[in-house]
Amino acid sequence: MARQRSKGADHDVPLARYQSMRDFQHTPEPAGAPAPDPGSGQRRFVVQRHRARALHYDVRFEIDGVLVSWAVPKGPSLDPDVRRLAVHVEDHPVEYLDFEGVIPGGQYGGGDVIVWDTGTWEPNPGVDPAEELAGGTLHATVHGQKLQGRFVLFRTSREGSGGKEQWMMVHKRDDHTVAGWDAEDHPHSVLSGRTNDEVKHDPDRLWRSDLPADQASVALKVAVPDPVTEDELAALDELGQNGRWTVFGRTLRVTNLDKELFGARDGQPPVTKRDLIRYAAQVGPTLLPYLAGRALNMHRYPGGADTKGFWHKELPDHAPDWVPRWRNPDAGRGETRTYLVVDEAAALVWAANFGALEWHPWTSRTEQPRCPSYVLFDIDPGERTSWEEVLVLARLHRTALEHLGMRGRPKLTGRRGIQVWVPIAEGPGFDQTRAWAETVSRSVGTVVPELVSWKWSVQERRGLARLDYTQNAINKTLVAPYSPRPAPGAPVSAPIDWDDLDDPDLRPDGVTLRDMPGRLAERGDLFADVLDHHQTLPDLH
Repeated sequence: MARQRSKGADHDVPLARYQSMRDFQHTPEPAGAPAPDPGSGQRRFVVQRHRARALHYDVRFEIDGVLVSWAVPKGPSLDPDVRRLAVHVEDHPVEYLDFEGVIPGGQYGGGDVIVWDTGTWEPNPGVDPAEELAGGTLHATVHGQKLQGRFVLFRTSREGSGGKEQWMMVHKRDDHTVAGWDAEDHPHSVLSGRTNDEVKHDPDRLWRSDLPADQASVALKVAVPDPVTEDELAALDELGQNGRWTVFGRTLRVTNLDKELFGARDGQPPVTKRDLIRYAAQVGPTLLPYLAGRALNMHRYPGGADTKGFWHKELPDHAPDWVPRWRNPDAGRGETRTYLVVDEAAALVWAANFGALEWHPWTSRTEQPRCPSYVLFDIDPGERTSWEEVLVLARLHRTALEHLGMRGRPKLTGRRGIQVWVPIAEGPGFDQTRAWAETVSRSVGTVVPELVSWKWSVQERRGLARLDYTQNAINKTLVAPYSPRPAPGAPVSAPIDWDDLDDPDLRPDGVTLRDMPGRLAERGDLFADVLDHHQTLPDLH
């Protein structure tokens, strides 16, 4: 049986060369294992339009449980007078058959991929395609959505550049030939109808090599559940101090429901644990896209907001098995190894019951923990900084971002300041995003030097504001939008419009846990723009 294999000790191991070329702790592709042909006996093929270091088309035929593959720089053609160079590359696991998404930059094959065509194929009658491959040819009759008819691939030399075999791909003359037919005239995916640019800018999936191959295709977009119903909320209200509550398809054990967690404010009663759990369920569907796929640092206050809180990062052993989690492969001795990941809304309700009053997601996803998808600006007022001065600094950030052609969104911290989140396409590391944020922040500071200090310690700042760019670092976080803050009345970190900076009634802690559900119903998710990660950082030099 002829397959592309590695040399030496692995010469009889299918996929050995493929596996040797990838770091499966970082490349989002499954290691894979040879899979049987489908029970129907039909063999499958796929052509993926792949933009890595250079554009090419990956032509893959299922043979003996793997995808035997060629890289065709100009793509296959239905014109029998056109011969296409086809570089015979390593076999791929069958899990690649319907992959459409992105592979991280810096990894083997890094780039964007669409399923350009797919279908079934047949070898010549009575021919074993593995034996035919060993002889340097492959005849295939394909039944795709774009490609139809008889193709032949034949080896022209044993080894070309990079040690790869050089082959040619030609369409035979039959009823499906089309003179002048060019793959580049048909750029859309047969699965999604999208182009490579559209997939690159808004990918739906990537691969997780730390998972079994049949689970390796990971959705980047979370399925948002329906809002919690009035009947479900009524069921929570009817519980005593403890009980079981079913919400978002999960039954949770909830405890100490009447315990006061936040003090009274503005003549309203204190906020209880029941109120917090209720709020987590109400905002869960809105907040889920900001938390999904990200490790969550929980700021716990089991004794209530007027007691000393503490950071709780390690997911406890008693967490239910259904609670999503991420095991950090880079965790050192004494560091957190297993984090909560709120991939479903019920997990946020679980965290609220666990005493997490504040929710702080990482700015990077678990698939690429060293590649942030946000640049963060934190306007941290000093003791002498007035609210009007905070607003001045926020407006200057808006002007700076407009000048750079960058889109960012502001939110109240729920305490005294304002934060600005700028979404970016994954690629830059934290060193780069921190340096970029520092340059922008210092340019803002030069406009109003009397308001800003660059000293680290509060004592040295002389009561001035700090424009904190240092939060752009791995496992350094800012509070999530819609998260409560530990203060009387349970103020929340509320997204705002830029125009709200001119509202005379705006206050940094002016929106509370009790206000936010109605505010969301009236104004919608004002932070939604930061879920669009198309933009790249412009050069500031």
